[in-house]
Amino acid sequence: MPEILRRIGAAPRERGSLGGANCPDIFELTNGDFVVIGTEMTAHLDGELPADAARADYERIVVISRETLIRAKADIPDA
Repeated sequence: MPEILRRIGAAPRERGSLGGANCPDIFELTNGDFVVIGTEMTAHLDGELPADAARADYERIVVISRETLIRAKADIPDA
């Protein structure tokens, strides 16, 4: 089972989350996959997916802030 290897991007506190109320985060796993902590929005956005997009029953649509992804960009490997 893969384990968390490192955080990708800035920690929530660096992005202004002092009380833990807004803590989207991205982590790289030891197998190269990524973990995203965000707001679960499956029920709200599932019907809005484009026709060529799909998700399995065990998958969820998760939203992270723009700032979280932009600040992670430099840490995301090219390959």
